[in-house]
Amino acid sequence: MAARTVVFICTVILIISIFIKDVSAGTFAIDYDNDTFVKDGKPFRYISGSIHYSRVPAQYWDDRLHKIAAAGLNAIQTYIPWNFHEAEEGQYDFSDQRDVVTFLQIAQKYNLSVILRSGPYICGEWEFGGLPAWLLRQPGLKVRTMDPKFIKPVDTWMTKLYTTLKPLLYKNGGPIITVQIENEYGSYPACDYNYLRFLRDKARTMLGSDVVLFTTDGDGDGYLKCGTLPDVYATVDFGITYTPAKNFAIQRHKEPKGPLVNSEFYTGWLDHWGEKHSTTATAAVAKSLDLMLALGANVNMYMFEGGTNFGFWNGAEFPSYKAIPTSYDYDAPLSEAGDITDKYMKVWQVIAKYNPVTMDVPPSTLKKAYGKVPMRFASTLVDHMDNSAVIPLSSVYPLTFEQLGHYYGFVVYKHVFRMAATGNLDLSGVRDRAYLTLIHNAEVSVNAVIERDNGNMTVPVSVSTGDYVLIIVENQGRINYGNHMNDNVKGLTTNVTLNNKPLEVWEQTGFSYNASQQVLFPTKTSVSKGYSMPSFYAGILVVDEPQDTYFDMSQWTKGQLYINSHNLGRYWPKKGPQVRLYVPKYYLSRGENFILMIELEQAPCLNISTCYVEFMDKPLINGTVDGAEDSSEKQADTFLARMIWLLLDLLYSGWEWLI
Repeated sequence: MAARTVVFICTVILIISIFIKDVSAGTFAIDYDNDTFVKDGKPFRYISGSIHYSRVPAQYWDDRLHKIAAAGLNAIQTYIPWNFHEAEEGQYDFSDQRDVVTFLQIAQKYNLSVILRSGPYICGEWEFGGLPAWLLRQPGLKVRTMDPKFIKPVDTWMTKLYTTLKPLLYKNGGPIITVQIENEYGSYPACDYNYLRFLRDKARTMLGSDVVLFTTDGDGDGYLKCGTLPDVYATVDFGITYTPAKNFAIQRHKEPKGPLVNSEFYTGWLDHWGEKHSTTATAAVAKSLDLMLALGANVNMYMFEGGTNFGFWNGAEFPSYKAIPTSYDYDAPLSEAGDITDKYMKVWQVIAKYNPVTMDVPPSTLKKAYGKVPMRFASTLVDHMDNSAVIPLSSVYPLTFEQLGHYYGFVVYKHVFRMAATGNLDLSGVRDRAYLTLIHNAEVSVNAVIERDNGNMTVPVSVSTGDYVLIIVENQGRINYGNHMNDNVKGLTTNVTLNNKPLEVWEQTGFSYNASQQVLFPTKTSVSKGYSMPSFYAGILVVDEPQDTYFDMSQWTKGQLYINSHNLGRYWPKKGPQVRLYVPKYYLSRGENFILMIELEQAPCLNISTCYVEFMDKPLINGTVDGAEDSSEKQADTFLARMIWLLLDLLYSGWEWLI
């Protein structure tokens, strides 16, 4: 009798556990007959916005996701930058700012489904398109192909990533409804279908055969030719349009049935240093979004909040090398600092027609102008390196960043001349920008800046035996898009020659600055003498109550900003368009805050009164750039573009009101 009772109880427990599992689990699939997604057996259409957890301070994830949900969106889309989590091979980091699990759980808290773009390549104007720089230590590597030197670490990484994120799939009670394999592969010349099949099979093996996988490519048949697989759902991306059915017709060439999906509807556009700030007209964004939603399409707005390229994480583009600024504001509905914009409210009004919400829109965060902070010259970067515990690495010919195992920031190169000579130093292999100082008879005789792909890359010199040259090379961001992805090594990538003869015997030291490399605050007021050797400047900001603020660099030239050891990113106001850097309040403390700048070219410190920075309460990412051109043909905020959109609007709305 007792045995039967035990069996009965066990059977009941098993049935209950199965029932509970079935209730907590969900289903997400494609209904090809009715051209829609289905979630838990019911038709589902997502209205989504892109937000990158790597570009938003972790303390603000809840604030930003709350605002996205309050706009009426029911989903988000996010990239997984491989290099953000595996900066060194085999060393994984999913903590703090990299805690993507917590980020996705917060999204679920606000009932936001997640469209996951898992990589391994993401583009996203991110350093090396999300690929880790340590891959480049292997000569001849061909990324985004079945090259064994690439695919083996990809396999290891995707195993780690999918194991971490599998519990967050919708079928397992999490928010992830779809997973992208690769990213806009049709725009990459390799066209390696075996590579795409490998990524498809990896996802299915790790996540299950029932997970909806998708690809994303531009709205042209040429893009979809190499970017799609027959058994992975093909989606397209495109910007402003008043005829969305024509754009979606390209998707229909690959997917005759199934939901219409624009995986990247561009609410704005990216910036480049030295070009005007890109904007896209709010009215055009709202009208285009309305038309797509009226078709029943699934739309992801890229970006809904752009955020910030803190540290050294910005990417760059080619064929003419163009680095991405620190701000990734993108003219998105939520600003770089998460502020509610007019574009946000117009988008909210459109979405409310299709997905009404009752959630109140949270306010923008407070901003504070803390005023001016005096800065003091601390040391040159070279003096700091000489006084540090870092031992330079010697070699016959200069080594690249990757050969040194140092991937971001700067490398200091030194060569001592063994005989007198006069001629031209050729630095054609500089990647990306070099700051050269020649010491002749113990005095600085030459200072020069050499920039890749910018005309003459030679420097005339006259040297004596024992003179030496210091070359500080800056990695300004690896190329993140296109067929130059394999051309991404940094530093002195070819020999430096004098009168066509290679200089031999070099010392080199990598430098990026971190909390273990403290620069002592100067004990007395001092200013520079106007030299251009890269140097440290330090100051103290006293704060009573931390609030978001903006670091104004108007008087400075080019460099890197740190506050309390947080790397806030690059500044380059002389190039523009960005002039002020966003400083989140969570990077500040009550009381004294240590400011450290690496000014690479020229500080405004010929006297004490000009040697300062200023904290302001408004951004400035659209500073005037003399002679700059618009950064994208997609930019729609010029006068001509506004007139075109007005005419299209009239055609769309009809002319009856004029009659």
